Amino acid sequence: MKVEAWNLGMLLFCLSTLGSCRSGNEPLQSRRRRAPDDIKRCSYTFLVPQQKLTGPICASATGPEPEKDRVTRMDISDLKDVLSKQRREIETLQLLTDVDSNLVNEMKLLRKESRNMNSRVTQLYMQLLHEIIRKRDNSLELVQLENRVMNVTSEMLRLASRYKELELRFSTLAGIVNNQSVLISLLEEHCMHVYGRHELPAVPPLVQVVPETIPGNNNRFTNEIHREHNNRALPRGSRMDVPPTDDPRAVPPVPQGTLNSDGPFRDCYQVWQAGHSTSGMYLLKADGSDRLIQAWCEQGLDNGGWTVFQRRKDGSVNFFRNWENYKKGFGNIDGEHWLGLENIYNLAKQGDYRLMVELEDWSGKKVYAEYSSFRLEPEIEGYRLRLGTYQGNAGDSLSSHNGKPFTTLDRDKDSFTGNCAHFHKGGWWYNACGQTNLNGVWYPGGVYRSKFQDGIFWAEYGGGFYSLKSVRMMIRLID
Repeated sequence: MKVEAWNLGMLLFCLSTLGSCRSGNEPLQSRRRRAPDDIKRCSYTFLVPQQKLTGPICASATGPEPEKDRVTRMDISDLKDVLSKQRREIETLQLLTDVDSNLVNEMKLLRKESRNMNSRVTQLYMQLLHEIIRKRDNSLELVQLENRVMNVTSEMLRLASRYKELELRFSTLAGIVNNQSVLISLLEEHCMHVYGRHELPAVPPLVQVVPETIPGNNNRFTNEIHREHNNRALPRGSRMDVPPTDDPRAVPPVPQGTLNSDGPFRDCYQVWQAGHSTSGMYLLKADGSDRLIQAWCEQGLDNGGWTVFQRRKDGSVNFFRNWENYKKGFGNIDGEHWLGLENIYNLAKQGDYRLMVELEDWSGKKVYAEYSSFRLEPEIEGYRLRLGTYQGNAGDSLSSHNGKPFTTLDRDKDSFTGNCAHFHKGGWWYNACGQTNLNGVWYPGGVYRSKFQDGIFWAEYGGGFYSLKSVRMMIRLID
């Protein structure tokens, strides 16, 4: 490295002083020929080893640079080292910059996730607050429900206590009635001995028709056992000593929820013609009458259009009533009821109607009796019954009542010397007293035991001592 620097310095020196330098390998003869001219110009001869130059050659006309300004290979090497070091530092900084960029991106993502997390936390907080409020409301509702249950329980206990009191009163009244019955029997015997009358008082004749087969049931004598061993649990309508109802306010109210809003119609046949194919309560108004009637229309039987004016099914309504009740009607339209003689009269006088009597025994079998015509005479005639010819599978037990007026306990119009309504515990078109009593006492179980035939019987189907489970009487305009 030093030799190359020396050669380069010498070359620059020669060029700066003489303008040219000769090479050390020039031929000797040439040097001799030019010796005189060259003596003045160059008095020194330098032998420079032949070097192979690989880099640039710089020549300066002003002579060599000062030593302090001269650039050496060491300087270049140092410069290269510095440049390499700076390049490494730059690469390191670039790596750091990349890392910082990644950190910045990650920070941005973390901030975004933090915002999302804050939103989610806020949402969860709102949900938790809502749940807390809802649970508090539920707690309040639970407290209210507990209070209601406590009130109902208290009411049940009060009613149970009241029921026990009523049971005691009923037992007392039953004992009084029994004592009175015994006293009446003794008085009757005393009267017969005193007045010399040995004949028995007039009682209605029993139904003579006894069907070949009585409708079967699995608990044929349930009613007999029930009456003998559980007198305090008799069903409604089965008491023998219940007086007739005189107060119309005692009639259970008619339910209002099932009444159809259309109408009024002249009868259920017009309801069916208007397209109402669903059985239910409808508002009727007969021609020539200014009174509105709530009636049950049966649309699922024989093409529909049947107006139901009597129904028995559970003994929930007492049918032992006076004339005014039977005239105006009583009961629940969607349950046991009597539509009213005046209403039946107004409906049936609008045209030619036929009558259907539907009977059901305690085995679930249903039979019917249909009459080709049906109408009633006005009240002045006692609502006398007018029937046509019979057809059906229940047997004809109503034709013997044809032409008879209606009888109640307070208006005796039957053909018997006594009052059939008194013995049969109802109101009906009695003869003397007759082959049917569909407004009698509802006895559960079918065959019943009673001193008189006061059950709901149809003589041709079960006889006089078989009380039917359910009965319906309905009319329909003849097509």
